[in-house]
This record gives sequence, structure tokens and C-alpha cells, in this order.
Amino acid sequence: MLDQLAAAVSRHRNGLWSGATAVPRLGVVALDEVINPLDVRYEPMVCFIAEGAKRTITGEHSRLARRGEMFLNSLHLPVTAVFEEVPYRSVVLHLDGPVLAGLLLELDGEDPAAAVAGTVSATMGPELLDAVTRWVRLLDTPGDIRPLAARVEVEILYRLLGSPLGPTLRQFAATGSALTRVRAAADWITAHFSEPITVQQVAAVAHMSPATLHRHFKVTTGMSPLRFQKHLRLQEARRLLVAGDTTAAHTAEAVGYVSATQFTREYRRAYGLPPMRDAARLRNELVDSRSRR
Repeated sequence: MLDQLAAAVSRHRNGLWSGATAVPRLGVVALDEVINPLDVRYEPMVCFIAEGAKRTITGEHSRLARRGEMFLNSLHLPVTAVFEEVPYRSVVLHLDGPVLAGLLLELDGEDPAAAVAGTVSATMGPELLDAVTRWVRLLDTPGDIRPLAARVEVEILYRLLGSPLGPTLRQFAATGSALTRVRAAADWITAHFSEPITVQQVAAVAHMSPATLHRHFKVTTGMSPLRFQKHLRLQEARRLLVAGDTTAAHTAEAVGYVSATQFTREYRRAYGLPPMRDAARLRNELVDSRSRR
């Protein structure tokens, strides 16, 4: 069944390696060659790996998911993705809070765990793998998408709730849970990442004390709130630099740095090269990868 799922992903890949699809909240990822570690910003999602292996690094957390495994990311999060085995094929379910909450209302009530990590992984069971494969195969018959896609999505969520990912999914949908509050804090930081912020401000958004926020935030994301903000700034700076037509000084100011020297120092520590040299390298690699297609 994993081979069939990988084949379905290959049939519907969009562009170089990834893309959205005609099925709501379904994405596919296909990569045939090794690439450098990739800075991405994850949103709440479940990733099902049909082939290859990917490591995700967030702060102090590092997790490897291989063929036949899945991982859940429960909040918006700056991530470094390392594709350790290729070819790589995966399916992405972008989580919809109301859909999940509606399903939970139909099930027997169960309190979510008191504290769970923001990202968890597990092996896919056969029933879940079958449902995910049928979901992707709807792309082969577009006329079936509208009547069937939502039903298969709910089946997938139902199977996930009975898996090791279930407790974190329940916290994702639970109003007032620690995970929900951390997610609100992370979303607020993301919306204000280029502005000066304090832990006290973030704690007020999360309705937690600064000490409680720091503890839960680090368990969930692998980093402190202010380090989370720095990761967002550096990721956005890298994106702006690769897009071109800017300078390191202007980019530093655009993402919220007061000191261009501090920006260059932290950028080099994160990516191994000064900003302009790193951006030039990435642009050259992008041109090379396109020429090989």
C-alpha cells in the first residue's frame, strides 16, 4: 500500500517538488534528489510519509520520520527540513479546527493530555494508510472530489484520534488547553515578528504567567518565545535576500533588527555564511536545479 500511495503522489506532483491539490487541505510532496536543508514555516498539519525520510529541526527538537510513519505539527512553526533519504514522497493534511472539533462532538468525550509536544510522530496503521491512499486517489477522478473528499478526510481524522497522535489532536481542538494557548502565542509572535516584543506581552496573549508560558512554549516548540521570534526574522530575511534587489542592511531593518552588525552575526551563525553570500549561493543552486529538470 505504501508503494501505491507513493505512486499516487508522483502522478499529482506540482512543479519541482511540492504543491497544493484540487482536494481541499490535501498537499503532496515529491523530491527526487538531495537538496540542502530547507527553511520552511509549518502550519498545523499531519504529514504521511510514503517513501524516503525527513528530519525536522525546531530549536532543541530534532525528529526523523521515515517511510510508513507520520508526524503531526500542531502550530505555526519555523522549521528546518532535512531530506535524509530520497526519493521522497509524502502527503500533507492541513488541519482544520472546525472540522476536527465537529468530529470530536460526535465522539465520546475524553480529556486531552495535560502536556504534549507540538510535534509528535508515529507509525501509520493499515486502516489509516488505506484512507490516506483513497484520499489522494480522488485526484485521479476529479468528479469524485466534491461528494467524497470531506468524508474521507473525516475518516482520516477519526483514525488519527485513535492513534498515538490522538492526544495532541484533541489538545489542538480543545479551547483553553495549554497547546491552544501556546498556539495563540506563536500566532501572535508570527504576526508581530518584526516588532519589539516582550515575554510579558506574549504571556498576556496566552493568558499565562511569563514563567508558565516559557515552560510550555519550550516543551511545545523546542525554543523560548524570543528565540522563536528570532527564527522567524532570520527566515524572512533569507527569503527577502534570495528574492534579490535588496541589501543586508535594508533587510535587517525590514525584519526588525536595530543593528545590522547583530543581524549579520546571527545570520551567519544560523546559516554558515554572511547574508549576501548565502543568498547568492541559494540563487545559484536554484538555477542549477532548474537546469537539470
